[in-house]
Amino acid sequence: MLKRPPYGIIPAMVTPLTAEDQINERALRRLTNHLIDGGSHAVFAIGSQGEFWAFSADEKRRVWEIVVDEAAGRVPVYAGSAAVTTREAIQLTRLAEEAGVDAVSVLTPYFISPNDNQLYDHYKAIAEATRLPVLLYSNPARTGVKLAVSLVARLAEVPNIVGIKDSSGDLELAAEYMRVAPEKFSVLMGRDTLIYAGLLYGARGAIAATANVKPRLVADIYDKFIAGDLDGARQAQQALAPLRLAFGWGTFPVVIKEALDLMGMEGGPGRAPVGPLSADQREKLRGVLKDMGVV
Repeated sequence: MLKRPPYGIIPAMVTPLTAEDQINERALRRLTNHLIDGGSHAVFAIGSQGEFWAFSADEKRRVWEIVVDEAAGRVPVYAGSAAVTTREAIQLTRLAEEAGVDAVSVLTPYFISPNDNQLYDHYKAIAEATRLPVLLYSNPARTGVKLAVSLVARLAEVPNIVGIKDSSGDLELAAEYMRVAPEKFSVLMGRDTLIYAGLLYGARGAIAATANVKPRLVADIYDKFIAGDLDGARQAQQALAPLRLAFGWGTFPVVIKEALDLMGMEGGPGRAPVGPLSADQREKLRGVLKDMGVV
């Protein structure tokens, strides 16, 4: 369970795979330590960057168990328990709770287009089915579903709905979430290029895929901001931008996995049909990583 509302830099972890398409437990444990040692304030397993759509319920539970075991209470562990149906989302949330995570993050249903009342009922039912804190997750570019400001304000009144990860990239929308939500409700940025801007508006942190690669740099955006070093926070944000902008070079989420491979961290392949970068793209990525000082 969380001891305070969600805050800080929370890496959206990749799920390392072997060449045989199995979960790479050794690499997952190593990644967990890399993120915690790099100053992350929590970790998040089986989100979008973790290929939640690609894994069975048993595989997801195993990933959560490994991360919880390796984190060993040093930082909170968030689990992505998204599903299209309320029933499956509740089942996954309960599996995550049994695995020992501290909170769940639940992406909106995708493919279908539920209205606001249906979304409210969906999230309220999930929250009522668990003792865990629940973080809303909005990524309209990928799901086709947008969480309206008025809906988020309603959901923020559910006792264990504690915040939202906003990956819309719409800073005005994020600012509106912050304006209407109660003080106990955290807005976390989900677009890595907007962490600093979000903090200026009042966001409490970010769930950041780029933190897999250089967690200390991403944590610096938050830590320096909180310490009052705005120039340092802005410089860290600008140094991070080239890696986030490289995401379009391959099929999501392979860029971060291949970056970890280039660093010797064993990100492994994406699960098919996600394929590798081309040789040219990989060399471009190597150049970005060299500029960041990680290869």
